[in-house]
Amino acid sequence: MGKKGKKEKKVKGAEKTAAKMEKKVSKRSKREEEDLEALIAEFQSLDAKRTQVVETACPPPSPRLNASLSAHPEKDEIILFGGEYFNGKKTFLYNDLFFYNIKKNSWVKSEIPNPPPPRCAHQAVVVPQGGGQLWLFGGEFASPDGEQFYHYKDLWVLHLATHTWENIKVPGGPSGRSGHRMVLSKRQLLVFGGFHESTRDFIYYNDVYSFSLDSFSWSRLSPSGSAPSPRSACQMTSTPDGSGVIIYGGYSKLRAKKDVEKGTIHSDMFVLKREGKDDQEKWAWSRLNPSGNKPPPRSGFSLAVGPAGRAVLFGGVCDEEEEETLEGDFFNDLYLFDTVKSRWFPAQLRVRGNQVRPNIKLSTKHHCHV
Repeated sequence: MGKKGKKEKKVKGAEKTAAKMEKKVSKRSKREEEDLEALIAEFQSLDAKRTQVVETACPPPSPRLNASLSAHPEKDEIILFGGEYFNGKKTFLYNDLFFYNIKKNSWVKSEIPNPPPPRCAHQAVVVPQGGGQLWLFGGEFASPDGEQFYHYKDLWVLHLATHTWENIKVPGGPSGRSGHRMVLSKRQLLVFGGFHESTRDFIYYNDVYSFSLDSFSWSRLSPSGSAPSPRSACQMTSTPDGSGVIIYGGYSKLRAKKDVEKGTIHSDMFVLKREGKDDQEKWAWSRLNPSGNKPPPRSGFSLAVGPAGRAVLFGGVCDEEEEETLEGDFFNDLYLFDTVKSRWFPAQLRVRGNQVRPNIKLSTKHHCHV
């Protein structure tokens, strides 16, 4: 009884500390976000002048990172939205929309009235209904000098059949953030983690929110069990049976001492599953300990679910952080995770008879934890 009481006090204490930090970050970043709101409003006023959909054949999109790339649920197309680009002097944020036709190997830029404002590090999920939908949540806007940040907490849907954007304004959703993850699980959009950063403070999240595609309402989940620690840049994918999601890896940082931050790359894995019936739905966390040849620690990697319940992991970066420098080893290796057997194993591809060797690394200064 005593041990349980201590554990509950420890959990409640951690929640109070996180709540205080979130309030502190929110207060300090409010002024800089207000400054950026005016700049965002200018972009929206320009977009408001659009009155009709304009589609134009075009070359591949300009260089960018932290955009979203989604497979069309009903066509052989890939949808690209947003992203950011830094040319060495200035940061550019985008809200342009592109469609890539896989069979024709061609790009089309689609200008649709009243789109979401420019952003990067958001999340996009496709839903196969009504001719297809693309749902967007959150993300980040940076000032041209890259010193100030605005974190969105808005929810949008692009109706692919009619080429119209819709801003879903309902209360109770997650706070503004970037670097989070969102997936479709049955008739719900599940949002996990992410971070909020200002010029002086930051906070990482491990909360879970659900948006119902039936009732168009947000709810914050309170799963039982041991949850992952707060993080961004992890990967989240639905389980093969649709009963929940698997979360792997990620990145977070703590303030070791004044003006000194220490980053952590996570390599743990968790499953979040729903229990009970839909009308009395409960959720539970449990930690997985997969067997096999696990990938070396990394963040910012890509993960996709393949056939037979296998998830495919590619690339990523492992940072080595000092007080004044940030060096990263970049990966181009490939791993498979068998979600049924809970087992990792490396994958090797052959191209025209020549084997592609994994684990080729690059080292450079960078910032990518979204």
